[in-house]
Amino acid sequence: MANLEVLVSELPGLIQSLKLTIGDSHKIMEQIIPINNAQEQLRNINKLIAQELKLENAKNSAIATLPRILTVASIGLGDPAIAENFGDSKTHISLTDLQSKIDAWIEWGYFLQAIATDILSDSQLVNQLNYDINHLGICAKFQVIVESLESNLVFKDTHVLERQIQNIINSQTDLLELQQKLNYVFDTIKNSRSLLNILLGVSAFCGISGFTLEWLDDDHELIISSGGKFRELTDILNDCDYLQEQAAALIIQSETLKEQAEQALKKIEQQINNKTTVKHQLEILPNFSTPKIVRSVLILASSLLILSFGGWKVKEYIQWQQINLVLTQEESALAKFKSAQKLGMDAASLVQNPPHPLKVWQEAETKWHQAIILLDSIPDKTSINDQAKKKLAYYQINYKSISKRVLIEKKAVANLESAKKLAIEANLFLHNPPHSLLVRQQAQGKWKQAINLLEAIPKSTSVYIQAKELLPIYKKNSDF
Repeated sequence: MANLEVLVSELPGLIQSLKLTIGDSHKIMEQIIPINNAQEQLRNINKLIAQELKLENAKNSAIATLPRILTVASIGLGDPAIAENFGDSKTHISLTDLQSKIDAWIEWGYFLQAIATDILSDSQLVNQLNYDINHLGICAKFQVIVESLESNLVFKDTHVLERQIQNIINSQTDLLELQQKLNYVFDTIKNSRSLLNILLGVSAFCGISGFTLEWLDDDHELIISSGGKFRELTDILNDCDYLQEQAAALIIQSETLKEQAEQALKKIEQQINNKTTVKHQLEILPNFSTPKIVRSVLILASSLLILSFGGWKVKEYIQWQQINLVLTQEESALAKFKSAQKLGMDAASLVQNPPHPLKVWQEAETKWHQAIILLDSIPDKTSINDQAKKKLAYYQINYKSISKRVLIEKKAVANLESAKKLAIEANLFLHNPPHSLLVRQQAQGKWKQAINLLEAIPKSTSVYIQAKELLPIYKKNSDF
């Protein structure tokens, strides 16, 4: 047992070795040997556990449990990345359970080795991973674009304004490319059936930060780590969805900035042109000696300039009115889109970890419906319309799904209430003994109806547990 305790104390280090960092092909190759060594040591631990179990069985021990010092916490498995796979840190682990978990880790090691081999045998895949590890990930790239657009516009210098306009145009191009990359990552992770393709999507998302395959959770969801954070693939999908919306909003904001800069640049250029024209006119005037004539000419020239400037201002005012109208529509569309997104996120959050009471499903259904109405009201000519249509189709699917859950929950609740009512009626039939054969048959019929209703309640509903508890009681009462 002493040898077993020593080996079990090494579990944290062994488990930490059973992960695969995806990125540089040379580093992938280097990780295969530590994974293989960790598997070998885990197999040795399982052999000792098997021997210990035989010994315990020989002593007719009912439960083979590790000594008190070998809890999850005391063997160093308190880290969230490890303890999640062994249970609560204060819980004792039986030898059989520990053996089963170690078997799972050994299988995980084989899986990692297979993935590493598949990657290294595909030169195109290796090249893409090497490319991603040398470029910014999506989140980092988005932050760079945001910082680039945050600089204040300078309205006094044409050269600075021209540079800023070009910078905005470059940022818009980057945002469009980022949206395409987000679509690629989202579609690849969500729809691909090949794990290698999914890993390519994750690689494109993480970029230079890289990522590591950590473990599979109880629902067989792949857990990765990147930048010191553990995340599921669904977390990346949610991030892609969020960044798509932020990128769309940023494109609208950048277009507004560009228009402001272009208008400012036009004003400055027109002011320069007007000053040049007046100066030129004054230079070609005859050199009259009478000051009165000179003053008259200057007044006339100034009047013409004022009239010209006034006409330009009226035209500019009309243009600004048109721009403001477009911006108002854009802002309204964006506000509706954001509100719909928040309603969708709230609805999705409400129904996490089912089952839920009927009231929760109905609240989620209402939020999805409100979000759909908002998205459907976004005008076709707005820049966010395409994204709104895409989101609308997605939300309509969710709404239909939740509506079905509402109907299922309603029926389950109705079944439970009807079963309880039938049970009361059955008891009333037998309230005053002695009972005739007809009375007993009627009571038994009520019990059977109640039982059938309870058995029809799905496991996915919130009242299933209550129905499951009532079933044996009703069946017992029906046997008289």
